[in-house]
Amino acid sequence: MNPIELFNHPNRSTALLRLQAFLPHAGRLYESRRNHDLGSPDHTNVSMLSPFIRHRLITEQEVLSAVLARHSFAAAEKFVQEVFWRTYFKGYLETRPFIWNDYCQGVIQKTDELGRSAGLRKAYEHAIDGKTGIDCFDRWVEELGLTGYLHNHARMWFASIWIFTLRLPWQLGADFMLRHLLDGDPASNTLSWRWVGGLHTKGKTYLARSDNINTYTQGRFSPKGLALEARPLEEAEVPKARPLREATASWPSGKVGLLLTHEDLHPQLPDPGTSKIAALASVNLASEQAPFDAAPLVKHFVDSAISDGSKRFADQLSVEAKTLSSFSSSAIMDWAKSENLNTIVTPYAPVGPVASQLQMIAPELRNNQIQLIEVRRNFDTLSWPHATRGFFGLKEKIPKLLETLAIVTGNDAAQLNMFESAQR
Repeated sequence: MNPIELFNHPNRSTALLRLQAFLPHAGRLYESRRNHDLGSPDHTNVSMLSPFIRHRLITEQEVLSAVLARHSFAAAEKFVQEVFWRTYFKGYLETRPFIWNDYCQGVIQKTDELGRSAGLRKAYEHAIDGKTGIDCFDRWVEELGLTGYLHNHARMWFASIWIFTLRLPWQLGADFMLRHLLDGDPASNTLSWRWVGGLHTKGKTYLARSDNINTYTQGRFSPKGLALEARPLEEAEVPKARPLREATASWPSGKVGLLLTHEDLHPQLPDPGTSKIAALASVNLASEQAPFDAAPLVKHFVDSAISDGSKRFADQLSVEAKTLSSFSSSAIMDWAKSENLNTIVTPYAPVGPVASQLQMIAPELRNNQIQLIEVRRNFDTLSWPHATRGFFGLKEKIPKLLETLAIVTGNDAAQLNMFESAQR
């Protein structure tokens, strides 16, 4: 079964199977082939694990542990860094939630402009329908619609063509991609589009070039008429970063209810200590990507992933799994009251729609004597503080993080320290 077909089975068992299949390729072979977009379904040169990691059907720590048990850090360094790129984006946005808020407002504003400008509307519709006449771009639109996936290099080319050749609002392009990607992540998607446009790293843009596309698609495409320059986008001054939002790695004692969202469906949460999980419920916000709807493939993937996660927790905890009708304070309160709960624990949600909704309903829950506690994984708590500027700030900490998280131990840790010293 090719990796694309595995997306039809969004569960933890599939994620583990894909990880095992990829492990032999995660070292030097990945490093030499990772930038080539061979087209669907031939994406076997990359891991294809991102949709499963996105919803934590499998965690970053699990993936890194498996890879580094098979390969040396020197051999697998590029793949390890790729895993940490997602972590970097999450940590960066976590201290800059205003970027996410501005992006959401931008999507609404640019959508309103579509209704006022026939020319903009026509150009936008040609782009999302894959009718631009740019062969590679139109093929990527088709592939995204059929599979919910694009190679990372294709995503950068796509965003660059959207911004600099088609001259369309970046927010609408980011929204289109977020609603169609099975691994669509608020932080990675938003900040990657901003990076291409010259907003993330001020003045540094990414220009899609025909010769580069031809080389890394192995001659499948040689697009004509691409922009020859990429002038940085402009925006108002971005506010300074704020401290990381407080979260706990420990659970309260006594009877609690566990609330699952599509942000974290891993069947092993941080140690619950003396907590007794007496009730379990799940809620799905993934399909509500306003002002447009999520693609059917995304809805199916997330619905199935949540069902798999809920079942695994229910079997593990010997409790009944319930599905809430909506992600609202009233629905959560009704569930809490029916289970005689005054404390609800949920896996930490990074900046994005789920986090926004949790922050909105928490005060009303408190007013009704129901405490909502977010538990954050140690992997995030240790990594995010290093994602304050560019990726290099986190990259140089990777060896120490791997040791601290016990992803590498003993002799492996000693070799890792030697490697780190040699790079300085």
